[in-house]
Amino acid sequence: MNLPWSHSLLGKITLSTSIAITLLLAAAGWFVQDVTRQVLSENLRNEIQGSLRAYESLWQARADMLRSVSRALSNMSDVRRAFQTNDRATIQDTATEFWSRIGQNNSSFMVTDPQGEVIASLGGNLPTSGKFGVVRDAAKRFPDQSDGFSLEGGRLFELVVTPVYVQTQVGSGLLNVLVAGFPVDQNVARDLKNRTGGSDFVFLSGGLPVASTLSDAETRPIADQYRRGSGVQELKLPNGEFAVLGATLHDLAGAPAGDLLILHNFDSIRRDLNALETRLFLIWLTAVLAGLAVSVLLARRILRPIRQLEQAAALIAGENYGAQVPIHRDDELGRLARTFNTMSGSIQSAREELIRRERISTIGQLSSSIVHDLRNPLASIYGGAEMMMDGDLSPDQLQRLAGNIYRSSRVINEMLQELVDVSRGRIHPPETCHLSEVIGAAVDVLSPVAAEHNVTIQTAVDDAIELPLERARMERVFLNLISNGIEAMQGGGEISISAHRNGDGILVDVSDTGPGIPASVRARLFQPFVTSGKNGLGLGLALSRQTLLDHGGDLWVDDNKAGGARFHLRLPG
Repeated sequence: MNLPWSHSLLGKITLSTSIAITLLLAAAGWFVQDVTRQVLSENLRNEIQGSLRAYESLWQARADMLRSVSRALSNMSDVRRAFQTNDRATIQDTATEFWSRIGQNNSSFMVTDPQGEVIASLGGNLPTSGKFGVVRDAAKRFPDQSDGFSLEGGRLFELVVTPVYVQTQVGSGLLNVLVAGFPVDQNVARDLKNRTGGSDFVFLSGGLPVASTLSDAETRPIADQYRRGSGVQELKLPNGEFAVLGATLHDLAGAPAGDLLILHNFDSIRRDLNALETRLFLIWLTAVLAGLAVSVLLARRILRPIRQLEQAAALIAGENYGAQVPIHRDDELGRLARTFNTMSGSIQSAREELIRRERISTIGQLSSSIVHDLRNPLASIYGGAEMMMDGDLSPDQLQRLAGNIYRSSRVINEMLQELVDVSRGRIHPPETCHLSEVIGAAVDVLSPVAAEHNVTIQTAVDDAIELPLERARMERVFLNLISNGIEAMQGGGEISISAHRNGDGILVDVSDTGPGIPASVRARLFQPFVTSGKNGLGLGLALSRQTLLDHGGDLWVDDNKAGGARFHLRLPG
């Protein structure tokens, strides 16, 4: 699609500037946005990694506290004496007394025998009876303490198992086992979120959520999509995108017991990117408007001298060769304007010189043409006068010679008057004439010249043909055509003139038996100063055709099938 203003130089500069600014800022904006996205994503990953380290530190502190408390209880002599009684009530009372002083509100405490049978359970979270399988898993590491996660009764616990030994005669013997732990519940998850800067936590066991800082509707899709692995994962959920970092929770035997998921929503990054896109758009819009304003201003300053050059060139095209361009500054455009002014002055000087030379040439050509056209009637006068002086002539011969001299002198006078009239644009009113008399007068003038060149002139014109003509100008037409024919036939020949009515007009044919008209000049035959190698400079046919046009007719030429040239004259009848 071509826009009207895209054809102007100002439009092209403005369009190209806006496209360049748009592409440049688009590339810069894409780069900035991509780098920002990478930086924000990296910051998010670092934040999640920091949350994981904070969790590990906090969880390690909890485990250390449980180990310290359990180890302290196992080393108390009162606790050992109570365990040695093997009385459940005594053990229950002793455990309750000591755990109430050093335990925490949300912690649980249990005393089992070496086979894991529950003797006493405090805190209400761990089983209160039966065998506790965790003890069997921890026994492999006795006398060392063991810790890990375990799913008990549908709830996930972090447990520390501590054996209690007593010294006997044969060595140390295992009395009982202390099991202390914390339940992993919503309170633990919220506490982790508050202590780690706002990351969300989800605890999974067996692929099912057991504790979460998110709602159930948000937690279940996360549990379904999460796959255990290293590194940060991106999960696309109906309520948004999340970056997830998982950590495997191990039981006391070292096997996986569940997973801890640390999540961070991408909404903050999206908000930051949307804000960045808005700022980039405003920057782009401001830059485009400013760039367009600056480009239009600069383009107008650049285009002003170009428009002045264009106007000056239009004036020169309109033949106002004195047009000059003002020079505003000394740069490329200023030098161009100075060169243009120099060229304009050179054109004006060259044109004046050409006009002067053309005037001199035209005067010479006109003088030569007039001399050529006057030669025939002057020759007739000279010949007639010579014959009258050289011998005795009869009265009839004298009268004929006198008539020829008279007509030739009249032709000379009419030729000169015609030149004056043509130069002044003067036209004489037509008069009704017999066409045969007009043609006969021209033939009589040129008969002596024709006889000298062995040329015969045949006429076949109806005496009844009358029409309004400028007699002198029409005689001049036939004189020119007959004279050209005589000059073309240097070895003799014949000129035929015929006239007849053709519809509403008169058609006159003038033909000769000469060599014909060369093809090189046929198309320009009726233009001024066009010749075909004969004497004269070619004004006769141009003036003859103008005479026919002024009479409402025309003059043209075609090939004569019998050889020579054939002119056709059409006159209104």
